Amino acid sequence: MKYLVLLLSIFLVACIKAPEEATTPSVVTAEEKPVIDVTDQEPKELYWEDLIPADFEPLDTVPEIDHNNPMAQLNPNAPIVPELNQQYVKIPGFVVPLEGDDQALTEFLLVPYFGACIHVPPPPSNQLVYVKFEQPVPVDSLYDAIWVTGILTTETYSADIATTGYQLQGMQVSPFE
Repeated sequence: MKYLVLLLSIFLVACIKAPEEATTPSVVTAEEKPVIDVTDQEPKELYWEDLIPADFEPLDTVPEIDHNNPMAQLNPNAPIVPELNQQYVKIPGFVVPLEGDDQALTEFLLVPYFGACIHVPPPPSNQLVYVKFEQPVPVDSLYDAIWVTGILTTETYSADIATTGYQLQGMQVSPFE
């Protein structure tokens, strides 16, 4: 019986991960990311309401408001739609520049309405998309809505200005008409 208890103890210890192994985040390199061939595909046209889960009621989950920070994001952990991960999409919105110059941008937030994150507090994270382009793209006017086409992921992005629920690897920008 002693040997059975000893054997079971050794087995259980061998099956348990060390705490540092269990909490170490995995890093995905560019080589490991799945490549999506969109050569002959039309992007799925999304609108902002498509980024909110059907069963989510924003007013049921209003977090505590920080009255000391009038530009605090209302819901930085709003739920996302997991089925949109790795989808080739086209979504309209307004630009909040993050990286680039007055001629072209490589990184920006795509927001559903003009002034979001600049003149008024950021919308919930599931209503913000962090967009990154490999090469700078011209954005003619920050006052006009645009279409952004690319691969959408459900990865979050956090910056001083806001937390996003989605990221988009940008491929194309065009005017919203």
